[in-house]
Amino acid sequence: MNRAERGASGEGPAAAGSAGLRAALNPRQRSSVPLQMLFCFSGAYYALYFLATLLLIAYKSQVFSYPHAYLALDLMLLFVMGVLEAARLYLGVKGNLVEAELPLAAGLLLTAASALLCVHFLFWQTLVLRVDVALGAALLVLHGLEATLQAVATAALVS
Repeated sequence: MNRAERGASGEGPAAAGSAGLRAALNPRQRSSVPLQMLFCFSGAYYALYFLATLLLIAYKSQVFSYPHAYLALDLMLLFVMGVLEAARLYLGVKGNLVEAELPLAAGLLLTAASALLCVHFLFWQTLVLRVDVALGAALLVLHGLEATLQAVATAALVS
């Protein structure tokens, strides 16, 4: 088929572009773009949070008298939080992109668990510095925004 025949039959790049436009304007698409953007931002911020908190725990153990039992507990909780964050982001992104309510709801539950660990590092940690408060408060705000958008997206998928 030559170029003139493809243009006449509507199988050229313009036809492919209009089919993609129709797919992009599909009113049945229920995945949330703001939630997806927040997942990406939250993943990047959590990597920074994890590294900063790990370095802060090392700093506090050297400068202050940090009991070894509590040091081990805080490190263990930080690594548990890292695993929860990875699972939460995976399930949330998968549920949002595939438009499946079960992974999105599971991600919402893991968001609540991760927020509880964030509150631990914000208030209940053995030694809490001002930088801990700033980092933890920002992470808690991100978790609150994500939980709200996840609940809305899950409700939209269920209905």
